[in-house]
Amino acid sequence: DLHYPLRRQRQMCIRDSINAEYGVVLIMRFGTVIFITFFLALVVPIHTTDEDDEEFDFSYVTCGSMIKLKHELTGYRLHSHEVTYGSGSQQQSVTGFPNADDPNSYWIVREALKKPPCLQGSLIRNGGIIRLQHYATRKYLHSHLHQSPLTQQQEVSGFPDGDTGDNWKVVTNGADIWKRGDLVRFQHVDTNCYLQSNQKQFRNPIPGQQEICCVKSPDAWTTWRTEEGFYFPYTQETSE
Repeated sequence: DLHYPLRRQRQMCIRDSINAEYGVVLIMRFGTVIFITFFLALVVPIHTTDEDDEEFDFSYVTCGSMIKLKHELTGYRLHSHEVTYGSGSQQQSVTGFPNADDPNSYWIVREALKKPPCLQGSLIRNGGIIRLQHYATRKYLHSHLHQSPLTQQQEVSGFPDGDTGDNWKVVTNGADIWKRGDLVRFQHVDTNCYLQSNQKQFRNPIPGQQEICCVKSPDAWTTWRTEEGFYFPYTQETSE
């Protein structure tokens, strides 16, 4: 049966530790059986052996995984869409979104700019440099010296072309490796500020969504956790 390896890999991905099926159910609400198959075909290697699935460890955030990030204090997910800021850079806006089931809150973990592609399943160390690519629009989470529209902090946007403003340092809560569900911060490499959500909300055309900005000092408002998503089991390689 030529489809057996793909079905088995889907089962592996759907296991997704922390109640693996949760993220898949959310995606399937949007009729994405085709989407799931396409995603797996692109990035999941097909194993043809019959090893016990228990050998695979899904407890870490790994390179190539597609994740949602929940802001610890507000519960909003890091989100983007094809709506641009009306001020500042006028680039694609990045916001906090209240609902867990919106596909525009998925981000793919990528290697830092100008670094070799990270191996799928490689671990992310504390202090490791990554980029987060918005799945739906392919823009990268980005910051620069424009002011954010609501709090006049540093603006965070979605940027298409790729420069060092896309690089973020992963700062764990003391762990050596970025583990799923643990508190984590993201420090912008170019400017040393921290990714933050706050309770300031936009009006039309994105009413109720919260501002995402970058602030100089880490505090409780700069903490995030991974939630729903596709997580690949880790390999022995570790992303730098």
